[in-house]
Amino acid sequence: MSSQTEQDQDRVSVLPQERYDLVIRGQRVLTTSGIRPREVGVRDGVIVALQPLGNNLEGDEVVELADDETLIPGLVDTHVHVNEPGRTEWEGFASATRAAAAGGVTTIVDMPLNSIPPTIDVPALEEKRAVAREQVHVDVGFWGGAVPGNTAELRSLHDDGVFGFKCFLLHSGVDEFPPLDADEMEHDMRELASFDSVMLVHAEDSRAIDRAPSPEGDDYAKFLASRPRGAENIAIAEVIERARWTGARAHILHLSSSDALAMIRSAKNDGVRLTVETCPHYLTLTAEEIPVGGTQYKCCPPIREAGNRELLWEGLIDGTIDFVVSDHSPSTLDLKDLENGDFAVAWGGVSSLQLGLSLMWTEARHRGLDLETVVSWMSERPAQFAGLTGKGRIAPGYDADLAVFAADDAFVVDVSKLHHRNPITPYAGRALAGVVRRTYLHGEVVDGVTPRGRLLRRGMID
Repeated sequence: MSSQTEQDQDRVSVLPQERYDLVIRGQRVLTTSGIRPREVGVRDGVIVALQPLGNNLEGDEVVELADDETLIPGLVDTHVHVNEPGRTEWEGFASATRAAAAGGVTTIVDMPLNSIPPTIDVPALEEKRAVAREQVHVDVGFWGGAVPGNTAELRSLHDDGVFGFKCFLLHSGVDEFPPLDADEMEHDMRELASFDSVMLVHAEDSRAIDRAPSPEGDDYAKFLASRPRGAENIAIAEVIERARWTGARAHILHLSSSDALAMIRSAKNDGVRLTVETCPHYLTLTAEEIPVGGTQYKCCPPIREAGNRELLWEGLIDGTIDFVVSDHSPSTLDLKDLENGDFAVAWGGVSSLQLGLSLMWTEARHRGLDLETVVSWMSERPAQFAGLTGKGRIAPGYDADLAVFAADDAFVVDVSKLHHRNPITPYAGRALAGVVRRTYLHGEVVDGVTPRGRLLRRGMID
């Protein structure tokens, strides 16, 4: 990290007489060497100058940050379910990317389900791109899907620019995206290893869940018992060993079970090519606080007990968990079964795309963690994971994707002010610290009206 920081500092412009499209000045700019008083010069959507405050860079537009504002790199959320086409009533590209920008997220990578068709071959990918192209308010990339029978499609999807591939080890919740068994996953991992792509795995073991108690009614404890930690632990062990045998890159999605941290640490120490994410809901919510019938909290794997949450924080802080993403998985209100509050039938997914930074900052500051660390977990590290080399840092040569964050400001979550399509979230009424006041994409303020986002292919812009 230090060598990269030195490289970035070496790239600082020494031509203050040049004119820039945009200059942002402030006492608090999050650079690769920490929060510093800096001036940022932007030209053609790219950061081309980073100089000490007081150098008076000249720009067609000059923005002076307020004393309580910090300029941070735009967040990168690599786990978002947009659902368009096919289930646009759940979420669509316009609403999802508007919500992302409001939360300081400037890049998302869309999951291959729950759209219809799912992104399991090139025609489906091109259909999704065609729908998204004129709608997006932030930059958008795409994951491909690995399902039974589509091994022959993986290389062509890779060549067409997907960032990697997602599979399930149990029913995905939608019939058009069936799961792989462990042997099928290993087979596809060998294929992915041949062109160094990555397999993202929803790691819950179907056999363990089949033998667990059935969820029923409005009691969250019964739902939690139906998705035991053991189901995650068994599946993660399978992923680790199949990655070890094949040499493929593997990624554990939305880690919920703290039990798995020890084997993840061991695998990483052994050189297994493994990365792991978790989500704000596993780090900020606990099973004990979920009310009777509170199906807005239902997700899979589930939100677990307070002690489990504390161990996840330890795993994040020590680097066992690599980064934090939303797993924004919305649905219509009726699918959440709010009238009955039946956890057995409600759709499993948490809507939080707009709130992630404030959620994480609220919890992190109570733990004595700094803003630089939180932003690294939500910007630089997921960008590195996805191979988004121009994202995640305020440094010369990087995209001018930026957010102005007032860390000491506060607000209460009002679902009517959230931009995702359906007004539901488990965080309704929660007081949070930190407000995103403005978001810049390619050096322009995202206004939520004019879509300026780009579609991203692995290694390039569409």
